[in-house]
Amino acid sequence: LLFFFSLSIGSTFGAAAVTVVLILVYRAYNSNKQGKEHKLRIERFLEDYKALKPSRYTYADIKQITSQFLEKLGEGAYGTVYKGKLSADFFVAVKILNSSKGNGEEFINEVGTIGRIHHVNVVRLVGYCADGARRALVYEFSPNGSLQQYISSTDSEHFLGWEKLKDITLGIAKGIEYLHQGCDQRILHFDIKPHNVLLDQNFIPKISDFGLAKLCSKDQSIVSMTTARGTMGYIAPEVFSRNFGIVSYKSDIYSFGMMLLEMVGGKKITDVKEEVYYPEWIYNLLEEGEDLRIHIDKEEDAKIAQMLAIVGLWCIQWHPTDRPSMKVVVQMLEGEEELTLPPNPFASTESMKARVDMPGRRMNLELETITELE
Repeated sequence: LLFFFSLSIGSTFGAAAVTVVLILVYRAYNSNKQGKEHKLRIERFLEDYKALKPSRYTYADIKQITSQFLEKLGEGAYGTVYKGKLSADFFVAVKILNSSKGNGEEFINEVGTIGRIHHVNVVRLVGYCADGARRALVYEFSPNGSLQQYISSTDSEHFLGWEKLKDITLGIAKGIEYLHQGCDQRILHFDIKPHNVLLDQNFIPKISDFGLAKLCSKDQSIVSMTTARGTMGYIAPEVFSRNFGIVSYKSDIYSFGMMLLEMVGGKKITDVKEEVYYPEWIYNLLEEGEDLRIHIDKEEDAKIAQMLAIVGLWCIQWHPTDRPSMKVVVQMLEGEEELTLPPNPFASTESMKARVDMPGRRMNLELETITELE
């Protein structure tokens, strides 16, 4: 009996010991597994961080990436863009900056602003080159080019359709909202226009060209400037004269509005040869309840075109305080409710009826200009 009792106790302790060992082994395994997962997570974070941080290339690297500048994509005032390749399946656009243009401010602006941010609707800066007097910027490649070629005419074979235009508009708005509110410092682009919106393989819009950008704190209400920045036709009136208000993030919203109206009508805002001011013509049609006199097949498309036009007109109000923030613009574009027309921004002067001599409207050149405050 004593033998069986002792055997029973031994079995109980043995089973308990085995259980404890199994628990310890499980905990050790689980701890090791969690440790590996944490390590893997950190490694992935570091890889992502490394990928997002722009790389510095030599000029010899740039020549190799572009295969000795074999394929030219385009040319502008500040440089020439070539297609390049970093790997078998990773293509880039390389912008060689003109050494004769400016004092390097555009290069500093591009690297200093876009190099630190990442958003699905902002073009990614992959790397840069500062090799002596030679400077270059390396971006992710957008195979569908700029938005400009798709909005020149609704009858064009390149026309994307109204639903796609709405999606592109919303993407651009979200990109600008991120620049204004999503970064540590507010980034003002100052050159929002169709040429500076690139489209990737899925036609997702990417805001590009930050050469004229300016950084400021989010609580800063006034932006100082020595000269007007931007492209004629898209520049907000307060950028020319403080009589219209202060220069702020609302100046980008004006440019966005002008671009939106151009997208609706397929008419270049920068074309100053027209006898009628195009945005005012659009406003008058909407106010009178007429259609926009553009080629639209379906009623759903007509509603999208009207909605985009109304949002654009809200954005081009003369005074910055009358324009919505980009957050509100995004809400307007995402909403299902019918939008109301804004106050008529063209009613205050009859000069709108005449031919335009300034960016989109006739303006008094003797008005007070903006001075540098810094």
